Amino acid sequence: MIYIGIDVGGTTIKAGAVDEQGNILYKHSCPTGVERGYEAMIRDMAELGFSAVEKSGHTREEVKAIGIGIPGIMDQRTGIVPLCTNLNWHGVPILEEMKKYTDVPVYVDNDATVAGLAESVKGVSAGCSDSVFVTLGTGVGGGIVIGGKVFSGAHGVASEIGHMTTVDGGELCSCGNRGCWERYASATALIREGRKLCAENPACALMYAVDGDPEKITAKHVIDLAKAGDPGCSALFANYVHHLAVGMRNLINLYDPEVIVLGGGVSYAGEFLLNAVREALPKYVFFKTMPFARVELAQLTNDAGIIGAAMLGR
Repeated sequence: MIYIGIDVGGTTIKAGAVDEQGNILYKHSCPTGVERGYEAMIRDMAELGFSAVEKSGHTREEVKAIGIGIPGIMDQRTGIVPLCTNLNWHGVPILEEMKKYTDVPVYVDNDATVAGLAESVKGVSAGCSDSVFVTLGTGVGGGIVIGGKVFSGAHGVASEIGHMTTVDGGELCSCGNRGCWERYASATALIREGRKLCAENPACALMYAVDGDPEKITAKHVIDLAKAGDPGCSALFANYVHHLAVGMRNLINLYDPEVIVLGGGVSYAGEFLLNAVREALPKYVFFKTMPFARVELAQLTNDAGIIGAAMLGR
C-alpha cells in the first residue's frame, strides 16, 4: 500500500508518495499561494499528492491514506483547523474539503508533530516507543510520540511546548504571555540577545561580523563566533543552552521519553550544540541516579514533513 504525505508551509506545498517503511518513492512541490484562499490550496494538495503517486509508478487505488502536516492547530474532534496563522486559515473545514477529491481516510496534524513522528519511524529515534521532537527555529515547536503514536492531547495543542512558561514574568511572547520557552530557546532568542550585545558593546566581534548592522544578525553568526571562542558570543550561547536545558528538563519530567530529538535551524550547529546540551542537561534532571532521555540531532531535515504526514495514516 502507498501513503500520501503532504507538508504545507507558508511558501511551499510539498507532497510525496511514501511506502509502509517510510521511504519516499516520489516527491515534488508547488507554491502555496496563501492569497488564493483555502479551497485552492487544498485542491493543490490533493492534486500534488495523487500526481506524486502516479509518477512513482503506482495508482490511486493503491493509496491507503493521506496525511497532512500544517503549521497550526488541528481539532481532531471536528475535522476543522481553528487557526493556522501562516496560511491565514481560520475555521477551515479541511477534511470536508479534501472529500471533494478523495474518499480515502485523511489525517491532519501540526507540522512539528509529524516531523517528530517521521524521526520515530525513519530517523534518529526509530525503534523508540516514546520520544519528543523539538524544533528550534523562529519559535520552538514540538512533536510528542507515546507508545509509537502521535500524542496531540484532547484539543490538539499538546505539542505547543514552546509556550510553556520557563521564566516567570519574562520576555513578552507573540502569544501574549510572558516567559514562554521559545522566547529563550529559539533562533529568535539568539538574535535578540546578539543585538543587545552589540548595543552594549559596539566594538564587539559580532558587530564586525555583520558589517556594523545589527539587523543582519542571525543565530548562525552568534553560534559561529561562540565556536571560535569569542567571549561575548560564548556567554550568549552558554545562556541559551541553559534555557534550552531547563525546558528539556520539563519535557523529561512530563513525558519521560527515551529520546529528545533536536531539529530546526539552530540544530544545524551540530555537535557543538549537541555536546553543550548533553553536558548541561544532567545538572537539571530530577532523578540524579536514574537514566533519562538521550539527546540526538534530527536526521531527516527537509523530508521529515512528507514522511511524518504519510505515517499519520499508517
